[in-house]
Amino acid sequence: MFFKIHPPSIFPDPLAMTKPYTRFSDISVSERILNTVFLLTIGLGYLVALVNLYYTVQGRDGKPGVSIEDIVIMYHGSSHQTRLASAINGIMEPNLKYKSDKESILRWINNGAEESGYKERIAPILNRDCVLCHTPAINPSLPDLTNYNGVFEVAHASGATVPALVRVSHIHLFGIAFILYFIGRIFLLCDINIYVKRVAVVIPFVAMLLDVLSWFITRTLPEFAYVVVLSGALMGLSMGAQILLSIYQMWFYRNRPATAD
Repeated sequence: MFFKIHPPSIFPDPLAMTKPYTRFSDISVSERILNTVFLLTIGLGYLVALVNLYYTVQGRDGKPGVSIEDIVIMYHGSSHQTRLASAINGIMEPNLKYKSDKESILRWINNGAEESGYKERIAPILNRDCVLCHTPAINPSLPDLTNYNGVFEVAHASGATVPALVRVSHIHLFGIAFILYFIGRIFLLCDINIYVKRVAVVIPFVAMLLDVLSWFITRTLPEFAYVVVLSGALMGLSMGAQILLSIYQMWFYRNRPATAD
């Protein structure tokens, strides 16, 4: 009896090479718990960041709350009021220990914000009441009030400087990019339409880049402040949708047969 030996095929079997795609139902309970606490912590951190953003931006126009004018003043500047004057006329006024200090600062600004007057009258006030928060090592997103050059930037009607925007944007890009990456990696385990998934993981990155770019453009074109708001909102909403959908499918959704990612 003879056995016919077939040589190995040079064409691999497509079915044999089909890669199983992981879904939330394929991971352990421990992994689900880890993913969930990570997503919840990031979500909470983002909400706290929004609160910090509110207190950082609001009141620049001398009125309570955040308005598009506050965004314009933050990046483009104001033609009639400096950032420092807006702050001490608005949200920062309660931080001044004496009411007379406000008048001293406003008088110094109106007289040209000279360095000699700063060292004699303004620095002691700011060092006592403001530098606890307005220090780069503590909060790089706030104006630096620890030295004359930093105070000079906000004592004039111009908006954010390019060096300040570069300093904040590189921190913003590095930090948020990592967060979006890990959220996206977890979101890829969701069982949804493949094309929806591919678009969804890209949207927050595009929104983040547009947001940072619009900071620089708003310095020249104040109308671009609307893009700052819209791009920031798009990034937050898309990131939030990924977090909520991931948590839902991890615990409350029965997966269909996996398809290619």
